[in-house]
Amino acid sequence: GVMFEATLLENVDEKLEIYRDEAFGPVAILEKYKNFEQGIAKINRSRFGLQAGVYTQNLNNMMYAWQHLQVGGVIINDIPTFRVDNMPYGGVKDSGLG
Repeated sequence: GVMFEATLLENVDEKLEIYRDEAFGPVAILEKYKNFEQGIAKINRSRFGLQAGVYTQNLNNMMYAWQHLQVGGVIINDIPTFRVDNMPYGGVKDSGLG
């Protein structure tokens, strides 16, 4: 079958489809932010909001992410697809609608 290798992209124009829509493949876009809050604000501008994985050792950043991310679930220091069966799993905005 067809295999798509894991790909990291940077300096991606926000107008491109790969930036605006879900890739449904092993693709991630790297972006730089001046501070943690700016990164959270950028995430919240997306039309999607399924899950978020936040990697930080800073307790204040953990709490800020938990309180401000507009997503169905926030996972700290693990991948955003992690869950156990008794955890709710869903999204907001245009994510998690079946």
